[in-house]
Amino acid sequence: MSKNLIALVFLAFCPLLVAQQSLNNDSVVALVKAGLSEDLIVSTINASQGTYDTSAAGLIALKTAGASDKVVSAIVMKASGATPVAPSAAASGSKLPAGIDDVGVYYKDKSGAWTSLMPEIVNFKTGGVLKGIATAGMVKGDINGHIQGGHAKTALTLPVVFAIYVPEGTAITEYQLLRFHVSGNSREFRSVTGGVMHVSGGATRDAIEFQPDKIAQRVYQITVAPGTGKGEYGILPPGSYGSSNMGSAGKIYSVSVAE
Repeated sequence: MSKNLIALVFLAFCPLLVAQQSLNNDSVVALVKAGLSEDLIVSTINASQGTYDTSAAGLIALKTAGASDKVVSAIVMKASGATPVAPSAAASGSKLPAGIDDVGVYYKDKSGAWTSLMPEIVNFKTGGVLKGIATAGMVKGDINGHIQGGHAKTALTLPVVFAIYVPEGTAITEYQLLRFHVSGNSREFRSVTGGVMHVSGGATRDAIEFQPDKIAQRVYQITVAPGTGKGEYGILPPGSYGSSNMGSAGKIYSVSVAE
């Protein structure tokens, strides 16, 4: 290999050697476009030396190139010399109560452990009345729910303590705690769409107001107190029902409660 060729190869690899030692805006953009994960890019920024353009124009260029807010924030922190803040335990999910590991509804068993509550299928009809529910009339926005079987498979005693792990961006107030009417071999209820508790009208509604206690990030505890009485209860998550008058099916978390 001639000396000229060796020199050319050396010059070609020099930028790569420098890039390994120090990062800049362009090298971060290259990592983004290479498809590396957000967490890996942030870790690389935190662990490597870097010279960054954190002017308004520089940050806009990073966002335009596809860098996430988390990556841009890591660059700004690194450029300022600040020590990266480790994510909080609650935000990372490491502080979730034992037994709660996914979005859904849980109940506290006799040992005090959280147990996942499996949902049942509920059939809905809007704009009409289900047979077996005696009401004075319909109000626009009412939903009627019908569940097969006179009793839930999960039987508990009062007080019943639930934990609800809500999806990202969902408020606990979008859930409804309902008391069912038992009619033959089925359970039925009437409520309002979206859990709008303040709506009033002729129809009897079966939603029960509750006071949620936040026990972890996106995890809320609610209690069915002894004074509520025995019966069939359920928790209806948001988005479980459609808006069509033709009817729809969804899911509901139900329990049979004895005093």
